Amino acid sequence: MLPSALKKLIDELSRLPGIGPKTAQRLAMHLLRSPHQRIKPLGEALLSLKDGLAFCEECWHVTETSPCGICNDPAREKHQLCVVEDVLDVLAIEKTGKYKGLYHVLHGVLSPIDGISAEQLKISELFSRIDKHPEIKEIVLATNPSLEGEATALYINKHLNGRNIKISRIARGLPIGSDLEYADAATLGKALLNRTDY
Repeated sequence: MLPSALKKLIDELSRLPGIGPKTAQRLAMHLLRSPHQRIKPLGEALLSLKDGLAFCEECWHVTETSPCGICNDPAREKHQLCVVEDVLDVLAIEKTGKYKGLYHVLHGVLSPIDGISAEQLKISELFSRIDKHPEIKEIVLATNPSLEGEATALYINKHLNGRNIKISRIARGLPIGSDLEYADAATLGKALLNRTDY
């Protein structure tokens, strides 16, 4: 039987996404064995996580000031708006160094099975933002290629249809370093459909 404090920590850790019961146990035991000066900053960081952080009133990215640094950057291309599911998607795209426009974070995807509708996402804020900023000429739909991501992209595309805005979708296909023989049919098919000039 575990002490209640350790059991409570394991329970709380296992509620985090991607952390199962075994991983939660390993993390809790690691923290238990760690010196106090190592876990104190972690505890303080957890307690102060919500203090001083907010969501940008323009793009809904996490920030300390609103509008965020990306929205305020005069070097960004204001005519492009990349629509992503989550804050971490912004970081992934920024790492590429290939996109210089603005972002809009939906904070999820449509999922009727999970009870997630358009009203629970930042989709109406996206449409309001486009109405408010006529300089936006292209929407890049960068939701994940999952069933829910595709449904969300289709929903946004349908509601923006008829406006004088270019709507594009990120390409999907084979990752660098992969072998054709191991690719599933859907991925290989998308790679063929999304081929580019060489």
